[in-house]
This record gives sequence, C-alpha cells and structure tokens, in this order.
Amino acid sequence: MVNVLPEPGTPIQDFETPALVVDLDVAEANIRKMQAFANQHGTGLRPHSKTHKSPYWAHKQLDAGAIGITCSKVGEAEVLVDGGVTEVLIANEIVGKKKIARLARLEERANVVVAVDSAEVARDLSVAAEAQGVTIGVLVDVNVRISRCGVEPGEPSTTLAKIVDRLPGVRFDGLMGYEGHVTAETAEKRRIVSEAMAKFKFAKDEIESDGLPVRIMSAGGTSTYVDSAKTDHVTEMQCGSYIFMDGSYLDEMSDFDQALTVLSMTISRPTATRAVLDIGRKSMNSESGLPRVVSPAGAQLERLNEEHGILALAEEAQSLAIEDLVHLLPMSAAMTINIHDHYFCVRNGILEEVVPIAARGRFW
Repeated sequence: MVNVLPEPGTPIQDFETPALVVDLDVAEANIRKMQAFANQHGTGLRPHSKTHKSPYWAHKQLDAGAIGITCSKVGEAEVLVDGGVTEVLIANEIVGKKKIARLARLEERANVVVAVDSAEVARDLSVAAEAQGVTIGVLVDVNVRISRCGVEPGEPSTTLAKIVDRLPGVRFDGLMGYEGHVTAETAEKRRIVSEAMAKFKFAKDEIESDGLPVRIMSAGGTSTYVDSAKTDHVTEMQCGSYIFMDGSYLDEMSDFDQALTVLSMTISRPTATRAVLDIGRKSMNSESGLPRVVSPAGAQLERLNEEHGILALAEEAQSLAIEDLVHLLPMSAAMTINIHDHYFCVRNGILEEVVPIAARGRFW
C-alpha cells in the first residue's frame, strides 16, 4: 500500500484529502482553559476520550492536570492503557464474561474503574477480579436525569452500593450521575442541572447514612461543566467535546474555540454555481446536520453522497477552481473522527505530527 501520509513540515495545502485537521494551538488552549476552570473550583477533571479516541490527546490532558481519562468501552480502555494511561474510568456498563475478563486483565497495568447498575454484573466483575487476582474499582451508576442506564437514587442505589461493598475483588469507589447534554438557556440549564445534582446528592446521602463512604462523585459534560463544577458534592467532571468543539456545540456556547476541520478538495466545477468535493458520508458524518463551510466564504454544502459533497456557490465563491481546498466543520466531531484513521496536527498551517486515531472502531 502506498504511504500517502505527509511528513512533518508539510504545508496544509499539500495534504492528501479528505484530511482531519487539528489546530494544535487551539486544541491545547481548550485543554488548558477547561483544566484551569476545574482547578479554580476544586473539581477533578477526568476528560472523556470518546471524542478524541487517542492516547496522544489523553496525555496532553493529563499533562495539563487531569486526574485520569474516561472512556465508554473496554476496547477504548485497552488502547488508553496500551498508550501509557494508568487512570481510566469506563463510564458505561460492561456486560459479558469475555469483556469483563479483558477488563480484569487491564487492572494489572492500570487503575480501571467501571460503572455498574446491576448486582448481576457486579458479581461477574467480582468473579473475574478474583480469578485474575486484582481489585476492580466500581462506581454505582445513578439515573439522575436522562433515563438511560443507572439505578434510581435512594433505596436502589444504596442497595447496589452495599452489594458491591461486600463482594470480594471489587471496591466501591462512589457514584456516577451523568446529567446528559443540556441545550437550554443559562437559567433553565442551571435549573435542570441543579435538579439532577440534587438527586445525585440524595443518592450519596442515603448511602453514607448507612455507613458507607462515597469517595467519588463523577458527573458533568461539556454542555454543563460550569454548573457541575460549582456543585459542592461533585468531585470530578467527564467533559470531552470541549477539546475540539463542533458545529453543534459552537451553536450553544462560545467558551471554547473550534480546533478541528475536515480538509477537502474541489474535484469538479460543473456549473458556475456548483462545485463538487472529494468528501462524502464515508468521510464526514452528517447525522447531526450537514457540515458547514469554514472557508471559502460564500460556499454552502447542499448535500453529501457516499463519495461526493455538493457545494452551492454564491457570487463571491464562484472563483473556486478544481484542486482548490475547502475547510469543513462537522456538526458532530466524535462521529466524524470515528471514520478517520489519523489526525493531521498543524501549527500555523504546517504539519507538526500525524497522530493515529488509535481507538477508532473500538466499540467492543
């Protein structure tokens, strides 16, 4: 197979396209800004890696002060641990003896904590941990708002916490209560998060009233980080999308800047008002809406086929020629990243490093 990856020092205009491009200065500034906010409010930051899916970015977050990294799947945790990350939270239920055995093996090289919302899975974790001779940390997953996974706060969460605490090979570390993506205006968002975190605190208080200490209270995402960090009983946040931002998040908030674009090339100019790009649904997710044209001005993406992107050109963009580059902003960064193999990391338009998206496709 021919290697089409550019060498460091290559200017962006010489990249093969489509290419997933990250402005390192912007991404690193976003990392520092979120970490500074968490530090200011005395809250740990355990960034979610389901967006970037890469130990490269995880280490940048850890170097900035993150207390660990969050992921969703055992396969993602394996990539992180193989990449030298030693503090990992799997913020999802891991079910099935084979997956749980893989998780237990990871404990020999890292502290991997996992969310649980059933006694059955907690017992399976205990058996696997005992067989491997390790201890697996557990957070009881509490349903505080979005009615996805999670036990209800109160008696159900207290009962499960006590079961976990009594099992050999597992360690009750605390609770997870993700309030979900909240898109409301500031006052309404504050009310929604406050209600969710009140349920979270109720779960904690009920467990502690039975004499079981709750060390970790893990919550918070990019859309709710301000209110989550200001909640006294939240000990850590799992924000992830802030690192790159995308069209959906930039429509909601201006706290962090756009760091990621997809670079495409014009391959056809059939009419004065239409251009065709070398990008389609196989290289750009459009589930959350069509990507936006960052440059040139005056161009708008009308549709994506499998391999083609169709641009409508206003008068100012009608000078676009074959081989000209077009920068696109995905509406969902995470879904677009997961269909690419590499990041092309640039400073001032010059390639600094090609970074593998090492956990791409690790949904098992």
